[in-house]
Amino acid sequence: MTIATQHAAGAVAQRPLTAAERFGVIDRPDLSFTPAVARETEHLYERVKQFIPAFEWPVYAPYVAAINRLKKERGAVILAHNYQTPEIFHCVADIVGDSLSLARDATRVDADIIVQCGVHFMAETSKLLNPEKTVLIPDSKAGCSLSDSITGADVRLLKERYPGVPVVTYVNTSADVKAETDICCTSSNVLAVVESLDSDTVLCIPDEYLAMNVAKQTNKKILTWKGHCEVHERFTANELLAYKEAHPGIEIIGHPECHPDVIAVCDFSGSTSGMINYVRDHRPQRVLLVTECSMASNIQAELPDVDFVKPCNLCPHMKRITLPKILDSLVTMTEEVTVDPAIADRARLAVERMVNLKQ
Repeated sequence: MTIATQHAAGAVAQRPLTAAERFGVIDRPDLSFTPAVARETEHLYERVKQFIPAFEWPVYAPYVAAINRLKKERGAVILAHNYQTPEIFHCVADIVGDSLSLARDATRVDADIIVQCGVHFMAETSKLLNPEKTVLIPDSKAGCSLSDSITGADVRLLKERYPGVPVVTYVNTSADVKAETDICCTSSNVLAVVESLDSDTVLCIPDEYLAMNVAKQTNKKILTWKGHCEVHERFTANELLAYKEAHPGIEIIGHPECHPDVIAVCDFSGSTSGMINYVRDHRPQRVLLVTECSMASNIQAELPDVDFVKPCNLCPHMKRITLPKILDSLVTMTEEVTVDPAIADRARLAVERMVNLKQ
């Protein structure tokens, strides 16, 4: 063996094993719709039958059954964001919620493997909070327009421009951005995070509309960045006023990633979990959720007595997560999410400060 070959062999030996190497790849399960699969998934179909016609269920059921069996064999837990489709949200997910609740629940997961059914920054956050666990995302291309709007280099330039001003970064960002941050926030705790800082001026990035909305609730000066969610930025106040005219008595609930003019027209504004809780608590006869439209379907499955008017703005990134991709992820143990150790500790600190903040 030559010296060059010896060096190459040593490099391979020192390379961390992939998830597929650690856990092994298994044979793809049979996906036939058998009487046994029908019985196994019957109770799950009851949850989603108003969204999935009976003649389509034989396509979904084999994946649902296979995923639920395989996650137990693997010792895996599936986390799903509120924007996932009903067959994922109600039929295979173990834990569901918004960005904040999923971040918190990720630290309490008693499993070796986390499958993140959401977008990439969510999977990164799970990995930051669980560095010893294996985190998988069924499609690594499931991105986010907000996350793409800013880089760690951008944050470093902002800190040079505003020296000493604390940086509050929305959790919808990459680990590289979080590493340059004092503390993270979500739409449900952004006000509490801002108010917790001992400064009259705060950088609240990258969602401009979220920052503008929180600025209306605090006496602190809020500095913004022009990042937007491609789902929420499409809503307009005139659109919502037209819905109110067409549906007298309708209650409109908005997400704070929408423009302040949109929030001004809403009857209530809150995070995805806050919106869900509002509907559960108030049971409006008719409601419009100003957010990604799969969430309305997920709540309607639980509350069929509520009439949901659905302006269907879909998140193309969330919709990259599908049952076949979740199954492939568990079969092949891909796609594994890793975070550069050089930034992981600093990024983790910003997320932990948010998770541990008393509210």
